[in-house]
Amino acid sequence: MKNFITTQNWSRSELQDIINFSIELKKNPYQPLLKNKSVALLFLNPSMRTKTSFEIGISELSGTAVLLQPGKDAWSIEFEENIVMDGETEEHVKEVAQVLSSYCDCIAIRAFPKFINWNQERGDSVINSFAKYSTVPVVNMETIEHPCQELAHILTMQEHYGDLQGKNYLLTWTYHPKPLNTAVANSSLLIASKFGMNVKLLCPSEEYHLDDRYINAAKENCSLENTDFEISYDIKSAYSNADIVYAKSWGSLSYYGKPDEQASLNSKYKHFIVDESKMSLTNNAVFSHCLPLRRNVKATDEVMDADYCLAVNEAANRKHVQKSMLTKIL
Repeated sequence: MKNFITTQNWSRSELQDIINFSIELKKNPYQPLLKNKSVALLFLNPSMRTKTSFEIGISELSGTAVLLQPGKDAWSIEFEENIVMDGETEEHVKEVAQVLSSYCDCIAIRAFPKFINWNQERGDSVINSFAKYSTVPVVNMETIEHPCQELAHILTMQEHYGDLQGKNYLLTWTYHPKPLNTAVANSSLLIASKFGMNVKLLCPSEEYHLDDRYINAAKENCSLENTDFEISYDIKSAYSNADIVYAKSWGSLSYYGKPDEQASLNSKYKHFIVDESKMSLTNNAVFSHCLPLRRNVKATDEVMDADYCLAVNEAANRKHVQKSMLTKIL
């Protein structure tokens, strides 16, 4: 049994196998590969693309998707160990994971951090608790990482470029009025570095560095691939010669749990918006984003509507790579 919680636990060749098969599924979407298989989809946070792509994808493979929203249409779940459950939660993850394992062939989880204490939340306790007590594979539909988005991202880039080895990859922070999850940014570093690209992280300041776990993993991956990893604070030099520009907003870990202070800090860096002048500095780069995206806040209309914007393609590819991944682990 193998979980799909982080791509860092999968080799490049294993991930490429998933991507390669997703291309076959894209050509021939209806196959009985998950016939008589069921997947529990637990959403502790809102979703549009993830919910839709998983539910439809499982159906196209003749499987059954069971959608659950703990705290709404299912009992709220407790994740702390050795706790007196006299509060709002009705049942413990120990029982939930074991019972769902007896019903379903896979459990998929979407659970964002609470934005209270990063030192605790970086442990990703919700999905790791399910992995601990489940007897079936567990899939990450976004926690503090977003591995399904990573697969769709690489498939989309490979469809455009073919081999990505040696491409110059820029992950740039962009402004957002709210402090957002670092999951997609963390995952972007992991996958770009694993697939042989020179990776550059553009931040407004050191306060926006991602967790050392992901910085160090990206450095290690690049070292194994004989490629470069760099952190930049200079917009012009960061965009220069980029082949791929991937944009994401994320909250500073220095201000984690302090939304008002974070919003004030973010407002100083609205000029990090992706626009045509920045894209003109690149090596005719493509642009993408995981979506949702606030137009003319994160990226301009001109960028989003340009032929080089692959964000919608990437979103569409979510369904195909997730189908392939589920087939692989089941």
